[in-house]
Amino acid sequence: MGEKKVYYAPLTPLSFLKRSLYVFPEKTAVVYNDRRYTYREFAARVNRLASALKGLGIEKGDRVAFLCPNIPPMLEAHYGVPLAGGALLSLNIRLVAHEIKYILNHSEAKVLFFDAGLAHVVEPIMKELPAVQHFIKIYDGEETAQIDVIEYEEFLARGSEEEIPIPVEDELEMIALNYTSGTTGLPKGVMYSHRGAYLNALGEALEAGMNSRSVYLWTLPMFHCNGWCFTWAVTAVGGTHVCLRKVEPERIFELLVQERVTHLCAAPTVLVMMTNHPKAQELKLEQHLRILTAGAPPSPTVIKNAEAMGAEVIHVYGMTETYGPHTLCEWKAEWDELPAEERARLKARQGVPYITSVEMMVVNKDMQPVPRDGQTMGEIVFRGNNVNCGYFKDPQATALSSLGGWFHSGDLAVVHPDGYIEIKDRGKDIIISGGENISTVEVENVIYQHPAVMEVAVVAIPDEKWGEVPKAFVTLKPGMTATEEEIIEFCRERMARFKCPKKVEFGELPKTGTGKILKYILREKEWAGRERRVN
Repeated sequence: MGEKKVYYAPLTPLSFLKRSLYVFPEKTAVVYNDRRYTYREFAARVNRLASALKGLGIEKGDRVAFLCPNIPPMLEAHYGVPLAGGALLSLNIRLVAHEIKYILNHSEAKVLFFDAGLAHVVEPIMKELPAVQHFIKIYDGEETAQIDVIEYEEFLARGSEEEIPIPVEDELEMIALNYTSGTTGLPKGVMYSHRGAYLNALGEALEAGMNSRSVYLWTLPMFHCNGWCFTWAVTAVGGTHVCLRKVEPERIFELLVQERVTHLCAAPTVLVMMTNHPKAQELKLEQHLRILTAGAPPSPTVIKNAEAMGAEVIHVYGMTETYGPHTLCEWKAEWDELPAEERARLKARQGVPYITSVEMMVVNKDMQPVPRDGQTMGEIVFRGNNVNCGYFKDPQATALSSLGGWFHSGDLAVVHPDGYIEIKDRGKDIIISGGENISTVEVENVIYQHPAVMEVAVVAIPDEKWGEVPKAFVTLKPGMTATEEEIIEFCRERMARFKCPKKVEFGELPKTGTGKILKYILREKEWAGRERRVN
């Protein structure tokens, strides 16, 4: 390491914990059920984790995987793993065993921490993970299979509370690796840098209006873009993390009052769960509550109901490839007096880039900006501080996604006269169901494995709870039979339940003269009379 420059230090979210420990050592940093950790205790646990990982031989850039819900160890991993020099791989807890196996093998993760409540997912694949050298179990009251490995608290006891110097020399080093499904159905590893995570975390804190009095409730999965970088943003301002193992409306309402929660993030489906719960009518908040939402834009009714609870709804938009949100519908004071329906219509727009995001355009096929007429559609492209560093071990996909020096989202939008964008459709056949991305190709590939299936097409159909869900249109082989229930169960045995079709329709598929299936005809039939708006 060369001599330190007086005018430069690498940007890293690890500095957030160091500062909050210095400023707020006795302030509550983490709340989980009856547990409360001060910033001093939180930092001590992080140091123990990092020290113990270094004791396992974790070196610069090694991937360390965590498969667990939004509980304290998952939060500690966001600091302890990079403090040891590693890159955090936070796994989607909704995936099934063979999907987890693919990601672990592709990433070559050396260590796997797993929640004992998810042991049934890990146990069948343990012998098929050649790169994983160590398994560590996190016991949090649930255990679904007996796996005899060291437990998390025992592992922490191996480490030291002594402060570990931040090991980041290059701010473009990888801090995290997040897997997302592409149009091929195979997950791609999205690489986050220390710099990008630092700046996006600051962007979240700025745009959400957070400070040291903020109390953040973890309704958003930490495995999803590292919790949109709020894992680092809350710590940056010296706020309080309130962990939540399961997203249950009853418990959410308890914590809103009990912990005086000021901020949370939620897919529209969580807002629907909350606003339709009996306690929504009884809720009387003494504090201001801001809710950031993304996925399918919430309906005007959901927005009005959420605001009736005393909440302010902020609509944001982004992708895994942009560290989570890249844009928000920046609110203007002159809109406050508009009728509720008009306010909701404005809030449904994806808006403008975050302060830290820098650049975004909606372009035509010649990479020229579309006119600001609210009518002409083009593709949303990004570049700047919170665009990912590429796809892990996939230079071809990396190059393809950044043609012309811009990251191509595949989302089609218009630009309104005031410069705010609004998504109108998706250029790719990705279904966004309750905030989760589902590749139609992946679902189709599974259904094609059914012995009775000749052809299949999967499209999004409207759903009151999830915004949209998959529906399969199936042509059976001559002389073969299958029921809707059989096809759905066949999928459930082979992939995560949220990806499985909710409905199946049998018959001939519409095609072009060359035999290409016309998905848009199927989609239009299902959405007739309704506008499909996703982000």
